[in-house]
Amino acid sequence: MPGRKIRVTSCSSLHIIGTSLSNPAAKSMKVSATTNTKRHHHHHHHSSKTNKTAAARAAAMVNHDTENLSPIFSSKSKSSDSTDNVGVGDSKISHEAIEQDVTNLTNLNNLPSTNAFEALQISSDRLRTIIAALHCNILIRKADLVRNLDYVANVLDAVHEDETRIKQQHIPVAPIRRRLMEEDDGALSEIEPDSVPNEVRDWLTMTFTRSMSTLKRRPSDKPKFKSVAQAIRAGIMVDSCSRIVKKWTLRIKLKTINEWTFDVFSVNEFTNGQCLRYVGFELMQRYNLPNKLHISITTLQNFLEQMESGYSRYRNPYHNLVHAADVLQTTYQIIYNSGLMVENWLTDLELFAIFVAAIVHDFEHTGTSNNFHIQSRSDVALIYNDRAVLENHHVSAAFRLMRQDEYNILSEFTSDEYKNFRHLVIEMVLATDMSCHFAQLKTMRSLISMQENIEKAKSLALILHCADISHPGKPWDIHHTWTQSLMEEFFKQGEKEKELGLPCSPLCDRDNTLVAESQIGFIQYIVEPSFIVVGDMLEKVLKSLVAADSEVLSPSIPNRSMTSSPSPSAVSSTELNLQHDEQNGLERRLPSSMTTPIPRSTIVRRPWAEYLKLNRERWVQEAEEERRRKQLNVIEEEP
Repeated sequence: MPGRKIRVTSCSSLHIIGTSLSNPAAKSMKVSATTNTKRHHHHHHHSSKTNKTAAARAAAMVNHDTENLSPIFSSKSKSSDSTDNVGVGDSKISHEAIEQDVTNLTNLNNLPSTNAFEALQISSDRLRTIIAALHCNILIRKADLVRNLDYVANVLDAVHEDETRIKQQHIPVAPIRRRLMEEDDGALSEIEPDSVPNEVRDWLTMTFTRSMSTLKRRPSDKPKFKSVAQAIRAGIMVDSCSRIVKKWTLRIKLKTINEWTFDVFSVNEFTNGQCLRYVGFELMQRYNLPNKLHISITTLQNFLEQMESGYSRYRNPYHNLVHAADVLQTTYQIIYNSGLMVENWLTDLELFAIFVAAIVHDFEHTGTSNNFHIQSRSDVALIYNDRAVLENHHVSAAFRLMRQDEYNILSEFTSDEYKNFRHLVIEMVLATDMSCHFAQLKTMRSLISMQENIEKAKSLALILHCADISHPGKPWDIHHTWTQSLMEEFFKQGEKEKELGLPCSPLCDRDNTLVAESQIGFIQYIVEPSFIVVGDMLEKVLKSLVAADSEVLSPSIPNRSMTSSPSPSAVSSTELNLQHDEQNGLERRLPSSMTTPIPRSTIVRRPWAEYLKLNRERWVQEAEEERRRKQLNVIEEEP
């Protein structure tokens, strides 16, 4: 049976976000791909005492991690095995013992078949060893980590296949189930029906006992179990393994959130169509914004869920929650890539406004253009007098939503904070109106050529606008997927226009639109010039910050004004000592190496440039194919 593969990046070390989803201050951990670890080959049958000790050590780690996990990521129903905590108290967990367990991970030669009953316990032990090692910052070879997770995934596949087959055929088929039916632990031969939920009871009965496969029980009868201890242990273990694997795999995927090539489609598929809430929550927590701005986690969760609901209202192929998550991550990545996240350029409030503006920028999008609303004289066009129709609706609907208590993420803001936040969000969202594109670029080019600093709101508005049209600057697979979705949405609008007797808008005629040609023009005249301007703008902002700091101490020793910057790291001990001496009226003299300015780069990396070039060349080839196909169609139609 083919196993489920867990994709891992090919870099020299696998970086796993520790507990950043729930604890931004937690340190990240690395699992080395090249660490030389002594290999000890042991048989897979361990003594019960050894299994209990390993499981107990890891259980303490799992319980601690689960307690800290935010409600948005944790399971609503939690179950625990009482045997997991045997022998575990508040004493220190032995690193040596965990390291010994880690060495055993290299031996996969003698493991039982994935559909064998023994594979369940071995999978549990190995997962707990991995989790314990991660929490204790103990290095694991990447190859060992991947092979063990792959083995556990195959075991879960076998259990799932067994359960599915039994539910469909109502017959016992798998070795796991036969072993459970044949064993009798003598401790428990039946279980009270009301002690477990109906769904769990039915699953355990159908999967692990004879009763539902060989007998038809009366509706009034409630099932009784044999080998209940083993059945419950197996059920809990499978559920725990599944949640642990899913949780860590999601963290591996979100690890790339700082990268330009972040695959939002993969995250959306893994989160069952809920990528906006996960990406949004990850970025908020990464900079500890809920805590700094006194935002309720529950309220933030409700707000993100409602955002997803609004984006799903019209079932748009393109302007949906995946697009919102993509624009949010891209907006963040442009700022992060420029180095401005560590240059004290943004306050916590401004960073939060950027995230919210990106999240709401297409909220309740109808899947049609502003021109369609104006031509069809829709209600929303009448409300906003044909000016930035959709953009006005997006931001207005979002703020109306935040007036309700359960979605009000701004409830603790002061009057001035609310005013500044609202101004930034409105400015940024309205700037995504494509009819303002050329005027926006012209204004920014003029500001770049002047000596004065650029107004921050205008800078942030251009960044969001560029993120909104950024997919041609992404890898081909991502860009091509977005192009297909966008063209399908255009074609649907064209069909609506035909139904209403309206002229078909450009690129909206399914039968006559040349997709490749349209993308070449889009890249050459819209996207590429926009990203040249935004790159130049970011470099000017960086130069202004470096110039302002030229007479200040080395940037490795931040001054007090920097403590309000949105940084995930803690204040350094050097800064605390400086503040202490200043408060006591002492003048502290620093070494010359600490007062000498450290040169900082003002050059912004532009990862989009190469992808724009490659994608444009690819579309040129596609355009040649389109013209060739069109010529062939004309020849075939001639009499």
